[in-house]
Amino acid sequence: MKSDCETQRKRRNKQEEEDDHGLMESLPHEIILDILSRLPFSSQVQFNYVCKAWRKLARHPNLLDLQNSHKAADNNNNNLCLIFHCDYPIKNYLYFVDFPSEYHSSNDKVTVVKRIHIPFCSSMPDFVMVGSCNGMLCLSDFLFNNSLYVYNPFLRDYIELPKSIQYPNQEVVYGFGFHPETKEYKVVKIIYYRKGNRSQPIRHRYTVPPSDVQTFTLGSPKWRSLGKVYHYLAQCPEQVLVNGRLHWLTLPRRYRRGRGLVSFDLADEQFREVQKPGDDGLKRSYYHLVVLRGCLAAVFFCSHGKLEIWIMKEYGVKESWVKEFSMPSQIPKPPKLEVNQSFRISNLAGNGKFRVLCLLRNDEILLEYKSRILVVYDPESGKFKELMFQGLPKWFQSNVHVGNLNRIDSIIGL
Repeated sequence: MKSDCETQRKRRNKQEEEDDHGLMESLPHEIILDILSRLPFSSQVQFNYVCKAWRKLARHPNLLDLQNSHKAADNNNNNLCLIFHCDYPIKNYLYFVDFPSEYHSSNDKVTVVKRIHIPFCSSMPDFVMVGSCNGMLCLSDFLFNNSLYVYNPFLRDYIELPKSIQYPNQEVVYGFGFHPETKEYKVVKIIYYRKGNRSQPIRHRYTVPPSDVQTFTLGSPKWRSLGKVYHYLAQCPEQVLVNGRLHWLTLPRRYRRGRGLVSFDLADEQFREVQKPGDDGLKRSYYHLVVLRGCLAAVFFCSHGKLEIWIMKEYGVKESWVKEFSMPSQIPKPPKLEVNQSFRISNLAGNGKFRVLCLLRNDEILLEYKSRILVVYDPESGKFKELMFQGLPKWFQSNVHVGNLNRIDSIIGL
């Protein structure tokens, strides 16, 4: 009797799958992909697990291009989510939460943070996030600076990159990105190394130490060496990808005031200095870089107690830098954060006050505060609002991530 019921259930499921497939087949292929590209990412994930035919559609190589075109056309992206890297109390934890760009701070719906499974966590006990690009994460080994993985967290699909040359006493700065013209994904590894023992005073703080630049194109068999770099780049907290170019801030130099801005073109593999916003007499220091409205943006901490956000409207043109937002550099009534000295073992503890993450569709600003909470700032009212996510870890670094369901081998042509 039980076997008969099981047989009937399988037949019913198969018939439903065939009916669904038949309905989908009745629509032109281009229309199906267009509809799918406009769905929220959570719906696309569910779509992926309905049946084999739908899974194939959800991973169609043209779907990513359609999603990017919609994003550019209406400044909206239904695939937006936030990924949290947590290294306390246990290392190797990633979490995510769906976060569409039309989110409004008045929304009081409770959102649950979900954990991301990392299938290679046993081989990399402690990691840092290099970057996020087209649905893929690049993770590097924090302890030995040699293991690298590219990972689609929603498919659990990953590849391990070949090991590259290691140097004694090395300090590594990474970059990960995609160039829209060459259609290539590349990982850049800038290695700074010095002679002597790590316990000796760091005298090279204001000088550029000896270096080696290596790059790896996903789908190729090995790393390539590009020679030296004449800038001392800072990995804090990660590089920024705009127009097929990776961007870093530089560390201070002995005879140069402030911090510079340097790009690396993933097409011609050349480093170039990028012009900073003009000086109007105010004392500013760089806080960090971010991508806003598809443009390169710089966040400054000013001496008069303000946080300024400047956006380069036309890439590469110094005169196109525009101050878009000015806001308090701290929350007027900061929330009471739990004090526990054991949290100080986190690599994320001590990260400044604010990190600008992205602009929401209503021009509210999403920020991370002291690696502990998320807040939204409304420029019109001048007010902050804390976002309450159930299950948010104690310490975290937030990363804006645009998900997709394409497998790595299909994207890079393996």
